[in-house]
Amino acid sequence: MTRSVLTDLDAVLSIARRGSFRAAALELGMSTTALSNAIAKLEKNLGIRLFNRTTRSVSLTDAGTTFVERIGPAMTDIHDAMLAAQSLQEIPIGTLRINAFATAAREVMEPLILPFLQRYPQVHIDLVTEGRLVDIVAAGFDLGLRPVDLVPHDMIAVPLGRKRSNAVVASPDFLRTHGTPIVPADLYRFRCIRARLPNNALFRWKFEKDGNAVQIDVQGAITLDESSLVRIAAQNSVGLGYVMEADVREDIAAGRLVRVLEDWTPSLEPLALYYPGRKNPPAAFSAFIQASRNFSHSR
Repeated sequence: MTRSVLTDLDAVLSIARRGSFRAAALELGMSTTALSNAIAKLEKNLGIRLFNRTTRSVSLTDAGTTFVERIGPAMTDIHDAMLAAQSLQEIPIGTLRINAFATAAREVMEPLILPFLQRYPQVHIDLVTEGRLVDIVAAGFDLGLRPVDLVPHDMIAVPLGRKRSNAVVASPDFLRTHGTPIVPADLYRFRCIRARLPNNALFRWKFEKDGNAVQIDVQGAITLDESSLVRIAAQNSVGLGYVMEADVREDIAAGRLVRVLEDWTPSLEPLALYYPGRKNPPAAFSAFIQASRNFSHSR
């Protein structure tokens, strides 16, 4: 079986799994046009139509469903055999696909991922960030990165150990002009930067102290859905922002932002890499897991 045929079959499975040529193309690292052309060529060679396509949806034909049911287990066996062969490599090589929250990815990029790539230049890391939880197996990822309390119970977790917390911050000018909140309830009197979650709901700011937990539905002039934008808005005195402390640590140290209500923002669960149990993992995978364990022990 040639490499091009394997690639085409993987493409069929990805489209069937994702229900979208565009999403499958992103997963496979190719253009939507190239993917569509590859599937059209495969359908012509097979003499059957695998997918029903409209401008809004993609679905398997009856023949396509039968085809996917037959090739799915076979492709799993083939990839397992390839991974078993790769596990015998002495030098890590190949691609590792990691799914993570964007905030989590930012926390490990410099201390873990970049040093790993410098040490193993033949490894390629495909890091995908998104706010929703995904089934990393069904979505074709090797590893997930989430707070340890969100790791599925059937996964193997590697806690990374770094202390984490949220932080409420504002620019020095904003605090000089408007004053400083002392307790969370004070926030009702301040302009704040609202945050929207991936499910489109507005985020309530969460606080806890001495066993007392409160959530504040803040108000303000702007609503954002990305932490880096909240940081920019806070630096420009738009209002108080609620972000991960790691995202603004340098700004606080440099005096560009000031942290408030620190005693109301306790530590969060540590991050963890997680993955399903797998036999004969490739050398690149094993090396990354070992690097992650070393990173955890150095905290």
